[in-house]
Amino acid sequence: MENRSLIERLARHLAADQPDHWPARVEDAASILAILKEPDAAMREAGDASAWGAMIEAALRDRWSLAQTAPETEPPLGTDEEGDMQLTPDAVSHDRADWVHLHKKQETPS
Repeated sequence: MENRSLIERLARHLAADQPDHWPARVEDAASILAILKEPDAAMREAGDASAWGAMIEAALRDRWSLAQTAPETEPPLGTDEEGDMQLTPDAVSHDRADWVHLHKKQETPS
């Protein structure tokens, strides 16, 4: 058995009718995982909600390492991690850390 990432396994499951097209389903898988990021009451009662959130975040970051080739005839797939905004292929680079915003201290003129 191959050791595939959670997001790849989910994408492959979503593409069960077209197994070779699983990369096109990676963003669908990410959208599902984003929904699962916030545990419900039963899940919080059963375990550590912060650990769960960290694990889901790790799975979501892993999507950038997978090929994301959707057929050109279809509209862009996927939404942001909260499921609010449609993401187009040019909206996000393939840099895993691109979503992190670092703010440098503003330099003062001498």
